[in-house]
Amino acid sequence: MKRIKNIWPGKSHPLGATWDGAGVNFALFSENATRVELCFFDDMENSQEVFRIQLTEYTDQVWHVYLPEVRPGQLYGYRVYGPYEPNAGYRFNSAKLLLDPYAKAISGEIKWSNALFGYRIGDQKADLSRDDSDTASYLPKSVVVDQAFSWSNDVYPRTSWHKTLIYELHVKGFTARHPDVPEELRGTYAALAIPEVIDYLHSLKITAIELMPVHHFIHDKYLVDRGLSNYWGYNSIGFFAPMSQYSSNGVRGQQVEEFKTMVKALHREGIEVILDVVYNHTAEGNHLGPTLSFRGIDNTSYYRLVPGNGRYYMDYTGTGNTLNMQHPRVLQLIMDSLRYWVLEMHVDGFRFDLASALARELHEVDRLASFFDIIHQDPVLSQVKLIAEPWDLGEGGYQVGNFPVLWAEWNGRYRDTVRRFWRGDTGQVGDLAYRLTGSSDLYGKNGRRPYASINFITAHDGFSLSDLVSYNQKHNEANGEGNQDGTDEDFSWNCGVEGQTDDPLVLILRARQQRNFLATLFLSQGVPMLLAGDEIGRTQKGNNNAYCQDNEISWTDWNLDKPRRDLLQFTRYIIDIAYNHPVLRRRNFFQGRKIRGLDIKDLTWFRPDGNEMAEPDWKNQDTHCFGLRLNGDAIEEVDERGDPIRDDTLLILINAYHEQIPFILPSRPETEHWNLILDTRAETGVRQYQPKNENEPYELMGRSLALFCRRKERK
Repeated sequence: MKRIKNIWPGKSHPLGATWDGAGVNFALFSENATRVELCFFDDMENSQEVFRIQLTEYTDQVWHVYLPEVRPGQLYGYRVYGPYEPNAGYRFNSAKLLLDPYAKAISGEIKWSNALFGYRIGDQKADLSRDDSDTASYLPKSVVVDQAFSWSNDVYPRTSWHKTLIYELHVKGFTARHPDVPEELRGTYAALAIPEVIDYLHSLKITAIELMPVHHFIHDKYLVDRGLSNYWGYNSIGFFAPMSQYSSNGVRGQQVEEFKTMVKALHREGIEVILDVVYNHTAEGNHLGPTLSFRGIDNTSYYRLVPGNGRYYMDYTGTGNTLNMQHPRVLQLIMDSLRYWVLEMHVDGFRFDLASALARELHEVDRLASFFDIIHQDPVLSQVKLIAEPWDLGEGGYQVGNFPVLWAEWNGRYRDTVRRFWRGDTGQVGDLAYRLTGSSDLYGKNGRRPYASINFITAHDGFSLSDLVSYNQKHNEANGEGNQDGTDEDFSWNCGVEGQTDDPLVLILRARQQRNFLATLFLSQGVPMLLAGDEIGRTQKGNNNAYCQDNEISWTDWNLDKPRRDLLQFTRYIIDIAYNHPVLRRRNFFQGRKIRGLDIKDLTWFRPDGNEMAEPDWKNQDTHCFGLRLNGDAIEEVDERGDPIRDDTLLILINAYHEQIPFILPSRPETEHWNLILDTRAETGVRQYQPKNENEPYELMGRSLALFCRRKERK
């Protein structure tokens, strides 16, 4: 670029680099800096600065300048001056080029070098010593972006929570091997927008895709040194910038346009986009981590430091640091980021990684923390889908059921209870009853509804569904950590034979157990979340922590044999059932009593002998088989026009015992004639059944689920 001649004062707001059609305003917050310089670069290959200017304007702790000669696509970074006093929490080092926290795009990948660390590697005083090596050649660059985009008539789908089906997927892994995606588009935002991929989502009745992190992230040095990468992306460094590696069209701002095009295409098909966001920490790690952005801009403002010893970081996340939610500018950063993704990028909601860390005002978890108060009063963010991962790694961090109204939660209790029950553990039936009916014990106390519960059997973190029924122990050897990483999943079930096998009986049992899990998920009240690939038996060969495996261990395999095709057909079938029956997607909790003078209750539990369950049955540790009748005439809800909602009455029979159990169907001959519509003993769920007489018990196979329907009268 040519030498900049015109330098105007600019404004302290908005933060970041803002193109207004005539020039660019640059604004950077730093409360404790003594000097700030803005550096420009022509390209990533030649990382020599072509121009540098000092920012002399300082308003409300924001350094700012306006440059009428700068255009979109320009690469830039900052150098920030101030004291290097780690014991006091100050880690300023002007030798280190820094990314703009508000950068709307980031170009290039990090090139790991000792220079990226603010201290001298190997020095006896460790991080107390300062390193003056320049990092411009190693750090990605911030990019000036033109936000103009033709959204035309884009409409947020705004699917009601009780009608939502979430599909958790990885942008790259989902399409990296997809045969219908052109090779040059595989693993990109553009791939998710092609008709073949959208048609597949429609075939599963997906209403929302939940993308694993797409905020620009860094591949950790210790992984790169081992030939691995941070595949999952829970290592953010740019809260406004879409990850450039998922762009098929360039990284000088093109990634922003490609992301918007993807959202627009999905919205056109009625599919929402939810982002998995990581605001609890950054990629800079602990006191021995690199200096890439926040640490060098204003370490004491951005991070939670140990009281009385600013050299060290409070770590509630297991990553080395925790963002300082007590600082108003950090709160502003997160809120500005969230609003940006909704208003400029048109996303429909967020899943907050380790959300309990965001609630820590001091040390305790406070569910009425400033972060939640601010979101609740925000006219934009209070209207989108908000999902919490309701735990972190700090003391008291497990907060399932404790988040406030407006928030849904990943229900870890649901996952654990369903796994335990189908494994055959004793004493699970009481807890399972709550999980099947929306977890009112967790969400019914503070005004929330069944859809506050995001139900899931598997997620990205842990075994896939196929591996859950095929392995008893994790096999993470490929991660290079001696199989010590990842959690020990105590609730798996593998028929006594681990891993690959040709034993037909074992394969039959495994396939049925997968169907049991899927049927349970979609017949439960609450919002189901399906992990991408579980519907086609995706395996990671026993790796339950594939965070660093950007390869075929993690990528979805679309080469389907008959068992995997059958599983897909079953999944589509059970989803069809679930979304054609309002009684399975209630907006209110069951009452467990007769409704509006009806002669049967809205919900009734049965023993295999056809009688209602009593208190001793719930307390019986060996209860593994029961039935649940959902009365379709007692939903007590109305549709959009105000008309009462009516549905068929459904009867769910569940048997986690290893042997077949005859089940007498609850019957009043004048009104109830049950039709079998699903049985997990069948590969696709469809099984013909014609009882010889009304009193004939249904032979419920060991470890299976059956669903019966009594059709409501049609007028």
